[in-house]
Amino acid sequence: MSADLICDVLIVGGGPAGLSVASHLGRHHRCIVVHQDLEIGKPVRTSGGTWVRDMQALGIPSELYQTIDQLDFFSDQEEARFAVQDDKMAVMDVTGVYQHLASEMSSQNSQLMLGTKFLRSEQGADGQYVSVVRSRDGAETTIHSQMIVDASGWHCAVLTALGLGQKPDRVGVGIEYEFPIRNHAPNRAVLFVGSTALTGYGWIFPTPDQKLRLGIGVINPDTDLSPRKVMDAFVREGHADRYNIEIPEDYEVNSGIIPSIPYDPTLVYGNVVRTGDAANFATPTVGEGIRIAIEFGRKLGAEITAHLDGDAQALRRYEKDAERRFKRDYKFGFQMNKRIAGYTPARWDKSVKRLSRLSELEMTALVRSNFHFRTIVRTVWLSLLAKLK
Repeated sequence: MSADLICDVLIVGGGPAGLSVASHLGRHHRCIVVHQDLEIGKPVRTSGGTWVRDMQALGIPSELYQTIDQLDFFSDQEEARFAVQDDKMAVMDVTGVYQHLASEMSSQNSQLMLGTKFLRSEQGADGQYVSVVRSRDGAETTIHSQMIVDASGWHCAVLTALGLGQKPDRVGVGIEYEFPIRNHAPNRAVLFVGSTALTGYGWIFPTPDQKLRLGIGVINPDTDLSPRKVMDAFVREGHADRYNIEIPEDYEVNSGIIPSIPYDPTLVYGNVVRTGDAANFATPTVGEGIRIAIEFGRKLGAEITAHLDGDAQALRRYEKDAERRFKRDYKFGFQMNKRIAGYTPARWDKSVKRLSRLSELEMTALVRSNFHFRTIVRTVWLSLLAKLK
């Protein structure tokens, strides 16, 4: 057992949420970030889909994302194509973005422990938390902290260890092949649904480093199929030909898991706070959440600083800001998620046909899980028209 470590804030998870919290803590407060991987941003566990305006607002360098101005949707028999001008999508260099976030951490007050697994935690009589972590060589370290941030993703490692919560019982599971882009347009993204990706969806995303990400995600336990089996069938049956994609023999494989459950507005448990995927921040429609993890991670870092400096309402502000942002939209989004997870290929054809009637702004609002009144009414109206016809 190595010597004990002491900090103000222990952050469990070195993804975009945890790194953003650490970068926005006041320099007079010491934090330790525990991350299970040996390198920030590797392996890649997300497709990296996002939006240009959010990357600009967050100050992410433009060379770390690929701008998309053509977004096409495919079902078995239908297509909906959008030339996107007002709210352009983007695809991130995931590793590059994560490492950029890590570079924003202060070397004066932050310690990053890579290749380290969070094991357990308990709260002492003095209110301090005593946590145990283990490095790859088996050495265990005890960390004493005033606060803990659960940024461990779908594992919800801290909440589970302290008996404050548990892992989600419904998750989105995805696999992705990454290979040279070749003749695919570098500004065009594709989302496909139907028989090739039942309960979920597939994607084709060009990256800023001239690669292509071909992925498929499914919802477990809505289906007992693994995304790898679905992807194997996609390749074996030649579905890539429809999109003029040639899959080489050698490719990188990325995979990841995100929660797919109703939004819970409780984020603060005394001096334990959850954020990112541990707080179910990813959008319920397409599971896109890096931009949200960064934004609310930074907010949490600032509010933890205020809390430690004596502001009794700081953590409550973080929780209420998230509730105002997500509770209503994510309620509608999750209802949509549950409904479309049971769609048949024929039902998907009808849905994509209705989607083709939407304006660009209505389409992006649905994908972003921004369910404004006008968007809801328009979607319901198109659905009723389709039924009447």
